[in-house]
Amino acid sequence: MRQLAQIMLQQRGELVGWIPVFLALGIGSYFSILYEPSLVFYLAVAGIIAVMLAFAKLLPEAASPLAIAVALGLTGFLLAGVRAHSVAGPVLGWRYYGPIEGRVVAIDRSQSDALRLTLDQVRLDRVTPDRTPKNVRISLHGDQSASVTPEPGLRVMTTGHLSPPSGPVEPDGFDFQRHAWFVSLGAVGYTRVPLLAMAQASEGHTGMGVFRIRMAASARIQRTLPGDIGGFAAAITTGDRSAISRMALENLRVTNLAHLLAISGLHMGLLTAVVLGGLRILLSLHTGTALRLPTKSIAAVGALIAATGYLMLSGGNVATERAYIMVAVALGALMIGRRALSLRAVAIAAIIVLALRPEALTGPGFQMSFAATTALVAVFGWLRNVQTDRVPRLLKPVLAVVISSAVAGMATAPVGAAHFNTISHYGLIANLASVPLMGVLVIPAAVVALVLAPLGLDWIALWFMGLGLRWILGVAEFIAGLEDAQSYVAGPGGVGSTAAGLGIPGSGIVAGAIAVCRSADDGRSFCDVARNRAA
Repeated sequence: MRQLAQIMLQQRGELVGWIPVFLALGIGSYFSILYEPSLVFYLAVAGIIAVMLAFAKLLPEAASPLAIAVALGLTGFLLAGVRAHSVAGPVLGWRYYGPIEGRVVAIDRSQSDALRLTLDQVRLDRVTPDRTPKNVRISLHGDQSASVTPEPGLRVMTTGHLSPPSGPVEPDGFDFQRHAWFVSLGAVGYTRVPLLAMAQASEGHTGMGVFRIRMAASARIQRTLPGDIGGFAAAITTGDRSAISRMALENLRVTNLAHLLAISGLHMGLLTAVVLGGLRILLSLHTGTALRLPTKSIAAVGALIAATGYLMLSGGNVATERAYIMVAVALGALMIGRRALSLRAVAIAAIIVLALRPEALTGPGFQMSFAATTALVAVFGWLRNVQTDRVPRLLKPVLAVVISSAVAGMATAPVGAAHFNTISHYGLIANLASVPLMGVLVIPAAVVALVLAPLGLDWIALWFMGLGLRWILGVAEFIAGLEDAQSYVAGPGGVGSTAAGLGIPGSGIVAGAIAVCRSADDGRSFCDVARNRAA
């Protein structure tokens, strides 16, 4: 007992890193139960939290963190329950065929490469408003040449099929029903009937104006950079993936480069790094400014403003919000003179994300991004104390890229294998050949294009941006065409997926190990099973 107390006292300065772990345990517990608790149960949980926090003040200093850990786990459970109820909305309980009317609030593409629309302000024939879903999503199949061109805010009408969001197609598989619940999607379906335009809807909310700007920017980029290059550029700048072909998407997934499409930590980090570095250089050009003003803090404020604008322009999806929070924490640390990249900053970002969106815990995006970030901060923090005098100065940036790609790949590969049942054998090579170009050419060109857009000269920067994206797509196509570029593994099952979802440190490695062991036991039969699942 005395040794435990000594360990707890030694960890006093690092206990903040355990806060998101215990929050995740509580959130994961909520999503693991098979029933919805009653209000009395939630009140009891809140009471126990208060008791544990009060009890922690009475315990010795070495033992109080244990009571706080229990309170944090129960807080995570309560956060998940409150979030689930706060987003509640009507869900279609039957298969529907008939008129569908609504306002376009999102445009993307389905897995079958069909244009897909998300509608709000929905009206369905003979369905009362209290039973009508807040949002529905329909894919446009068949001959749509006579359809009106979907635009943000346009109110459209068609005749189609709708059904409730479906649950997992296999045990412990992706639960689309749960995902749909948290994005207020009450029905999904398709239509083969051309869209008809109704009256243009009013703004309704500020997000609609941002949506129009996003789609206008996407169209402008695609006019300058046609084809998959323009679709790629639109995806990483505005979040609009509707213009990139299914073949290009598949090549990026096979080579483990699909993360370049999602506006996440890489893009947000590169953007803020470019803006931060550029502002510091500009401020240092004037001697008086450089000597009298805190140029680092001022540049950090400018980078945060740029990151906020990027968040709004990209549509503010979950991955981008998560990346923005992590960047905001890092920039906030710079403003007050603290180390920007530390395990404590990662923990603070994880706490904020889990508090705002507890459901993000169960998704691969949260697990992979924080696994990669934690591993990178830990490894480079250790390397900071390692003597590197023998490494030539010109090779240090190259070595840093190799190490970061290898560390991030090893940290995320088990989680990716557990969620997607695939392993990219040449993903490290593809990332080494592509990610540096994102930092030195693509993202800087995107920033310059934004600056030149008011002058009508953005096409110059977009041309350079297209060169980098053409190279990345070429790398993806070449490596995806190699023999055995990708293999399939079976899912880890209930134990492994539950461990990964709870966010236990190292759970991704456990899940990946279970998948590999299961594949070894089954010989090559797991490949056939995984291919059938993927199909």
